[in-house]
Amino acid sequence: MNQPHLRAAAAAPRDRSAGDPARTPGLVSYMAPEAESSLHRNGKVFTRRDRDGNDAGFEGVVTEERTVAVGDARALEGGRRRTLDIHGFELLDRPLADPGLDFYDHDRVVRDYYGECEAVLREATGAARVRAFDHNIRSTAGNEGGRRIRGGQQVQAPAHLVHGDYTLTSGPQRLRDLAGPPGANDTLRSVLAESAAPVDRAAVDRALAPGGRFAIVNVWRNIDTEPVASEPLALCDGQTVEPGELVVFEIRYRDRTGENYFAKHAPRHGWWWYPAMTRNEALLIKQWDSAGGLARSGGARGDANPGGDRGPCTFSFHTAFRDPATPPGARDRQSIEVRCVLLYG
Repeated sequence: MNQPHLRAAAAAPRDRSAGDPARTPGLVSYMAPEAESSLHRNGKVFTRRDRDGNDAGFEGVVTEERTVAVGDARALEGGRRRTLDIHGFELLDRPLADPGLDFYDHDRVVRDYYGECEAVLREATGAARVRAFDHNIRSTAGNEGGRRIRGGQQVQAPAHLVHGDYTLTSGPQRLRDLAGPPGANDTLRSVLAESAAPVDRAAVDRALAPGGRFAIVNVWRNIDTEPVASEPLALCDGQTVEPGELVVFEIRYRDRTGENYFAKHAPRHGWWWYPAMTRNEALLIKQWDSAGGLARSGGARGDANPGGDRGPCTFSFHTAFRDPATPPGARDRQSIEVRCVLLYG
């Protein structure tokens, strides 16, 4: 199948009657200072997940809302756009191979769309191997109405909390997990034999060995026929985050325990968004990179920051945010994120 040429996404028109058109005062949720006392008292901040991957009870999660300046990432600064390697996110024009793809059909997404995501990332990063291994569909209306993906899980709500999907511990562990059979919550269970592994064990060992490199990247796409009009996604420049701002958050599934990073607020965080994203655009969001500063430093406080001024950034925080310019009754955002592991050797 011939794939369209990969290119940077074109700018979308903006219509703001007041203020700086390149800056939006976005409302985002960070971990509050009170969460520190819970962390010290219980040793963990965590949630449990049910069989559908839904949150089923929180412990120690205390949040605070902050208004941050969210820059328009479509507006180029000095002709330089934001890139996956340096900033942790990048928007590309990538029309769907099948414009009529039903994203609410689990098997069609796994069998057809996963391969598209893998092709995008191979071309964008030069990784030797790319394997899509998981995905979520997000919609507020779908979640509140209890909508289910045909043959899959329940539709999730947009995540309104500043976070990164993997940590110094859970990034390498997720890669090791992918060298074994899919778990109870893994979407690949529907297409792999019971004993099959998504990723070759020898390739995983090479990636985790000294000198090896792997990354986990989400391919995020608006799946509606209209541009995103509500609950847009904000992305934090990975170069503007320090280790002391990270809070480890456990996610307890039935068959394994994962970890995310939540974030404490810092004025230096550089927030960006791509207004009015369309179905023909693919947003790449780095969740972990073993070549990043945080990974190389072992997470030492005060050492190389997650942005890594000596190499690629480690990850990008991201969150849905509230844009005050969103009109009442704006169209519900529907999106998909497909998680992919990249092996560079």
